[in-house]
Amino acid sequence: MANIFSRIKDTVAADLHEAIDQKEQKNPISVLNHYLRQCENETEKVRKLVERQYLLKEEFNREYKEALFLADKRKHQAEIAAKAGESELHEFALKEQAHYEERVARLSESRSQTSRQLEELEQKYEEMKHKLKDMQIKRMELMGRENMARAHHRMNKVVEQNSYSTKAFSRFDEMEGYLDRLEHQVNSTYHRNTIDARIAQLEKQLKTEETNTVS
Repeated sequence: MANIFSRIKDTVAADLHEAIDQKEQKNPISVLNHYLRQCENETEKVRKLVERQYLLKEEFNREYKEALFLADKRKHQAEIAAKAGESELHEFALKEQAHYEERVARLSESRSQTSRQLEELEQKYEEMKHKLKDMQIKRMELMGRENMARAHHRMNKVVEQNSYSTKAFSRFDEMEGYLDRLEHQVNSTYHRNTIDARIAQLEKQLKTEETNTVS
C-alpha cells in the first residue's frame, strides 16, 4: 500500500513539474513574477526576523547592564555590612552578589550568541536582497526581449498587410482601367449610333424637300 501511495505521489509530482515546465515555456515572465513574489515574501520575513533579533539584542544589553549594576551594588553593600559587623546582612548581600554575577555571565553569553545570530541574519538578508534585485533585473531583461519580439511580430504583420494592400491596389487599378475602356467603348458606340441616326434624319429631310420642290 505504501508503495502505491509513493508511486501516486511521484506521478502527481512529475505531472506538476511538467505543467510548470510547460507554463515556463509559454509565459516565462509570469513564472518569474511568481518566483519574485515568493522571494519578496521570504525576504520580508527575514527582514522582520532581523528587526526582532536586533530588539532582542538590545533587550539582552539592558538586562546585562542592569544585572552588572546590581552585582556591583550588592558587592558594595556586602563590604559596608562587613565593616559594620552585620554578618547576616553581609551574608545576604554576598548571596545576592553571587546571584547577579551568575546572571551577568549568563546574559553575557546570551548577548554574544544573539549578536552572532543577528550578524548571520543580516548577511542572509543582504544575500536575499541581492538575489531579489538580480531577479528584478532579469525580469526587466526578459520584458525587454519580449517587447522586441512583439514589436518585430507586429512590424512583420504590418509589412505583410502592406504587401496585401499593394496587391489589392493593383487589382483596383486594373478594374479602374477596365471600366475606363468599357466606358470609352460605350461612349464610342453611342456617338456612332447618334451620328448614324442624325445623318439618316438629315437624309430623309433632304428627300422630303426635293419631293416638295418637284411638285
